[in-house]
Amino acid sequence: MKTHSDSLPVTPFNLIAFLSDVLQLTKFRLAISVVFSSLAGYLLAADTINPSVLLALFLGGFAMVGASNAFNQWIEKDKDALMDRTKNRPLPAGRMNPVTALLFASLLTLLGVYILNNINFKTALFGALSIFIYTCIYTPLKTVTPLSVFVGAFPGAIPFMLGWVAATGSFGIEPGILFMIQFFWQFPHFWAIGWMMDEDYKKAGFKMLPTGSPDRATAFQIVFYTLWTIVISLIPFTQYGGQLSLSLGGVVSLILIGIYFLYHTLKLMQQKTKEAARKLMYASIAYISLLQIIYVLDKWIQ
Repeated sequence: MKTHSDSLPVTPFNLIAFLSDVLQLTKFRLAISVVFSSLAGYLLAADTINPSVLLALFLGGFAMVGASNAFNQWIEKDKDALMDRTKNRPLPAGRMNPVTALLFASLLTLLGVYILNNINFKTALFGALSIFIYTCIYTPLKTVTPLSVFVGAFPGAIPFMLGWVAATGSFGIEPGILFMIQFFWQFPHFWAIGWMMDEDYKKAGFKMLPTGSPDRATAFQIVFYTLWTIVISLIPFTQYGGQLSLSLGGVVSLILIGIYFLYHTLKLMQQKTKEAARKLMYASIAYISLLQIIYVLDKWIQ
């Protein structure tokens, strides 16, 4: 006897498609770039490289960032369905069960804390704190106030300093400087994205720009925070950098990439277009990546 269930189509499990969805859930490329910051921080603090610590920092850091992104998408699945940029993500598109995503995020959290705790307790503590702030404070605030970007900048700034804490087991002026650099850098970076995606964000009720609109006042704040980022990046050249130092060549290199970064913020203030915001977004990524490379090379080549 043929039942209704016999006539239903059978959808075979596609491992490649599932892995692709997992990569989207964890925002794989973003997670790798964040982990790169942690590794740079470690290389700045370590006098000798411990491969096991470096590997643990990579794996634990990736698990923590991936967990944050997975929790974020689980919470915002309904809002993601409203935006063109995110409607094809695994959860809003219906390719992944929300329970599966929640379990995956939870397992990544436990795994990340466990791995980072094997380095030292403070590294695990800061890692866990970043997940908590990102998931429980930043994510809900995105529909309430533009100050969500300020709150989100805290967990976003932890990775660069996390590497230093992993290498030394302590927090001082040096990881504080690394934290401040990435903290202030996030404002021009994310406001450039907010400018580009303003219409899409408003569909979901997200309040990402400081004035609520892509206007001259927002552009001015982008320039302001960019200037602060550049100034703070030069502190290691002064007597206030602690063990974090810069050579004259390093300072010149930072000033050059800083001018490039600042140029694109001024162009946005002048043009006030999505295209200018897009160029600024890429310039901001190039800036922070090159800054970290310059810092590391300046230490190890001197």
